[in-house]
Amino acid sequence: MKYRLAISLSLISVAVSAQSITRIAFGSCSIQDSTSQMWTEIVQQKPQIWIWLGDMIYGDTHDMAVMRAKYDKQKNHPGYQQLIHSCKVIGTWDDHDYGQNDGGKYYSKKKESKEEMMRFLDVPADDPVRKHSGVYSAYTYGNGRQKVKVILLDTRAFRDTTMTGTVKGMKYDPNPNGDLLGEEQWTWFEQQIKNSDAAIHIIGSSIQFISNDHGYEKWGNFPKSRQRMLDLLVKYNINHPLIISGDRHIAEISRMKVPGLPNALYDFTSSGLTHTWSFKDAVEKNQYRIGKMVVQKNFGMILIDWSGQTPKITFEIRGKSPEPWDKPFVVE
Repeated sequence: MKYRLAISLSLISVAVSAQSITRIAFGSCSIQDSTSQMWTEIVQQKPQIWIWLGDMIYGDTHDMAVMRAKYDKQKNHPGYQQLIHSCKVIGTWDDHDYGQNDGGKYYSKKKESKEEMMRFLDVPADDPVRKHSGVYSAYTYGNGRQKVKVILLDTRAFRDTTMTGTVKGMKYDPNPNGDLLGEEQWTWFEQQIKNSDAAIHIIGSSIQFISNDHGYEKWGNFPKSRQRMLDLLVKYNINHPLIISGDRHIAEISRMKVPGLPNALYDFTSSGLTHTWSFKDAVEKNQYRIGKMVVQKNFGMILIDWSGQTPKITFEIRGKSPEPWDKPFVVE
């Protein structure tokens, strides 16, 4: 059975790599014990790729037997089995599947935790991600002018310590000299974008990049890293850089004008798959938000229309309802 599964997933991977990508789904924050999963709704959207943006399970442990059992429960869910047999599945981790809530580089089991994640995602033994520390990875799909490059960052294994908040309502203060990615990953990321000829670049970050008004985990807690990322995007002026993120148990789209970039930078946040805020009417401040903040359970869809001279990219925030939670947003 395992051999058949490996062959099936390998064939899906080869097929996706060669075809034009028009439908990408992504999400985060999925409690493996939940009886209210959304795999059926996700499969109905017919994505060619599913991207995990962390918290694939709620591991929160130093015991890898516990971690494996939770991954196995998630993987054996009938709906998730349907998903992995219908599309390519890739991903990065956040804190709960990393193993420690809000954890960073000092988590003692990050090497062992990585192995459990690789096993869950059926990452081949010869995949480049297995050759370095952390779980950052990159994939290119399509051909010619219809290439999509997906770059998945690791915001846990190399992250410096967060600073305890000193302002009411802010869990964390900015760490003015701290780093989020580590030099090895920064070098790798720069190489990924330096010579890329992809028409669209999707950068997966488990935590939000643009939103900076809330007091929880975000790139803004490491201002030097946030600015370094912006500087690199401007330096190489890559085609359509789109950030996707999770973690927050809400969905929203943020847009930021960046001097030096010809188009606005977007951060499409989708979270969570099985649970969200208990106070459904709350609205959190985010000066960069466009459209609604969605508290209902959700997943994200990126739709790409290649029929014109340049790709038309549409964002949809979806859930159990047949219609999107907000009107579809076309990227400018």
